[in-house]
This record gives sequence, structure tokens and C-alpha cells, in this order.
Amino acid sequence: MVPTDDGPIEVHLCGEGPLVVMLPSMGRAAGDFDQLADDVAAAGYRVACPEPRGLGASAVPNREETLVTLAADVAAVISEIGGGPAVVVGHAYGNRIARMTATNHPELVESLVLLACGGFIPVTGEMGAAMGTIFDPRNPPEARLDAVARAFFAPGNDPSVWADGWYGSLARHQEQATVNTPVSEWWAGGTAPMLAVQPADDQLAVPANADALVEAVGDRVEVMVIPNAGHALLPEQPEAVAETVIGWLNRRRAEASV
Repeated sequence: MVPTDDGPIEVHLCGEGPLVVMLPSMGRAAGDFDQLADDVAAAGYRVACPEPRGLGASAVPNREETLVTLAADVAAVISEIGGGPAVVVGHAYGNRIARMTATNHPELVESLVLLACGGFIPVTGEMGAAMGTIFDPRNPPEARLDAVARAFFAPGNDPSVWADGWYGSLARHQEQATVNTPVSEWWAGGTAPMLAVQPADDQLAVPANADALVEAVGDRVEVMVIPNAGHALLPEQPEAVAETVIGWLNRRRAEASV
């Protein structure tokens, strides 16, 4: 438990070594990172997966939420756990918080890994409607699962692994934080080196987002494309994601030791 002025944050920890912090997608829990956290820990790193506020024992604060406040929570986690500066891994919505953390707390961030990074190119009306279906528990399970398949998974991949685990109140909370924070404040990720892991079939964070990031920051970002993966990415291609992330971590560690 990490204490803050806005209440505690529950953090799942595993492994020993340089610190890696993992931030999940919109409306989803830290458990999405279970497999990747285990793989990264086995490769010689200490992994911290904070639960979003409102899930687990992470307290919901009485404050106007922005990406700045959410980034401050990540900074508190890194400072409390120690071992920083940390590599911050953000999946989907989590990459916005990761980049805001690097912008406002650069001394705590060694580099960023952005899994399915978006936020610049607006989602289509079709995908927005699918998101609404997913987060509305009044919809039949089959309708919600069909929406998960269309919005989050590449054609032919099994969406049932993400049939559950959607927290509508959390998603609304996070969406308000996005509305309250201009994209220009977090898009460039401060001055941190970045790895953008782009799912080839992403319908929410379309590949043009990665292209826009390269145009904005140049060679400070490296883009790796994962085939046969949509916005969910983690459950679709766990081995490819682990290989890509661990390769980045090992390279960063080797460069730091020279």
C-alpha cells in the first residue's frame, strides 16, 4: 500500500532489479499485466502494477481528476517503492498517464513503453459506440462480447478472455481526466526515450497515432509493430509483447552501464 494525501494506492509487486511500473487500459484492472509482469520479473526486474483508484484497495480521492493528478499517483508509487528512475509501461489509456508522468516527473522516469498508444487520432463513431456497449452492463453479454471483438481484437482472435473485467465507473472517471487535460500537455512524453508497440490491427489507437508521435518527437521514439493484434494486444500476443518489452529493458540497462 502506497500512502498519498489522496488516500492509499494498492500496488502488486514481483521480482527484483530495476523498477518497471505497468499501467492498464481504460476501465480495466492491474491484473491485465499478470503474464507480462511475471515474464519481466523473471528477466531480472522489479515490477509494480498499481490498481487504478476505485479498484482493489486504491482509494477514490475527492478531487477534480486530470492526467496530472493521475501522473502524481504514479510518481508517488515510484518514490515510495524506490529503485527509480523507473521504466513506465502504459497500455492504451495507461500510456497517456505514462507520458504525463514523464512530462511532470522526469527525474522518476527512465523511459516509456507505450503499448497501443493513441489519443491523437479520434476514434470513429463505430468504435465509440462499441465502447459504450462494452461499458454498459445493461447490454446482453453476447452484445458486449461482440463489441469487445470489434473494438479490441484482431479478426480471428478470441475475445472471450476479455469478456469480463470492465469497470464503467472507472472508465468514466478516466475519461473525465482526459477531457480536463489538453493532449499537448502529455503527447510528447517530456524528454523520455520511448518505445511505441503498435498492434497492426488496432481499431482504437490506429497506426496513424504512432506515425504522429514519430513526427512530433523524431528518433526519441522507436516503433515496433506486432502483427495479428488489436487494441487488447496483451492477451492476443503475450509472447511477442514480452519479447519486445524485455528486449527494450535489457537494451536500456546495457546502455546505462556503459
